[in-house]
Amino acid sequence: QVQLLESGGGLVQPGGSLRLSCITSPTTAASVVVGWFRQVPGKEREWVAAIYRGGRRTYYSDSVKGRFAVSQGNDKYTFYLQMNALKPEDTAVYYCAVQEGAISDPPVKADEYFYWGQGTQITVSS
Repeated sequence: QVQLLESGGGLVQPGGSLRLSCITSPTTAASVVVGWFRQVPGKEREWVAAIYRGGRRTYYSDSVKGRFAVSQGNDKYTFYLQMNALKPEDTAVYYCAVQEGAISDPPVKADEYFYWGQGTQITVSS
């Protein structure tokens, strides 16, 4: 059982930055992927970015490429989503998710992630 705790949401002006954190409980799985998703009311959950534990492989959706960055902390269990140049259309509830073991490549499908965080609201508005 992997538990996730997200933090870092809030209100930011267009062009601003925020960093989300996702702390995972320890896991001994050989392969772990942490994905970031977002969702607005009435729409499907949208994949944003993903990172393999170890940080050597990262993936980004076209909508955030060049603006967002995923990383892993030194403690191996904390993951970050750095969001820069935020736009009003980035407003959503953001979730981190974890999958241990097999997953598609690139890891963009929400239904392939087993563990999910509670979500945190990001609002981009002036």
